[in-house]
Amino acid sequence: MATDSDPQDFEGATFFKTSFKRATMRACDLSGVTMRGAEVDGLDIDGHDLLFGSLLVNGVDVVPLVDAELNRQFPGRELQNAQTPEGLRDGWVAVQAAWATTVADTPPEMVDAHVDDELSLAQTLRHLVLATDAWLRGGIMGIEQPFHEIGQIFTSAPEMGFDMSIFRTDAPTFEEILEVRAERQQMVTDFLVGATPELLVEERNNPWGGGDWHPTVGDCVRVILEEEWAHLRYIRRDLALLA
Repeated sequence: MATDSDPQDFEGATFFKTSFKRATMRACDLSGVTMRGAEVDGLDIDGHDLLFGSLLVNGVDVVPLVDAELNRQFPGRELQNAQTPEGLRDGWVAVQAAWATTVADTPPEMVDAHVDDELSLAQTLRHLVLATDAWLRGGIMGIEQPFHEIGQIFTSAPEMGFDMSIFRTDAPTFEEILEVRAERQQMVTDFLVGATPELLVEERNNPWGGGDWHPTVGDCVRVILEEEWAHLRYIRRDLALLA
């Protein structure tokens, strides 16, 4: 079995009459994988970047179908790709209302519960603080060190050489998390109030550095919306499993 410290590369390999029943694959590159005559009952695929490519099932690209169904389940999600200030404002209002319902409906004893190594509700809200800091305070506003100390950084950050001393090593209380989260939500709200079409097309630097991509201000806001909707789906999925 491959582990994080002992990765195995199966690129280009062929598996014949091999059982992967009940196997779990995390952070694996499955792009271009071909399955023929495969038993897929109960196969569960969850990919954040699914909408940036195709997924063929019996010759049918199901990505547009998945996207449409998620928009049906999460009203307002379709606005995460809005190109106008009005659309982005409406999308932000919709996702914040959805989050408010989820937070209010979660029993206190469940805020730190999690499924396997997925983020808990408390950790998810901390990660959204980080996302807002990165893309609003860092990307759009250009603040040199935009991160709040309670932000939840992604697990591969230390290997990337990210300065982890920015963040607290102890777990903040849920009340602290909600307070900082509310501050960040208000920052986005205040920014969008004054956003104009001209501002949205201005270029900025990628807050995570590297590459030649220079996102526009609108791109940065859309990333924030994508993070909000994606993690809302994750946490609702996990809370339903825990229930």
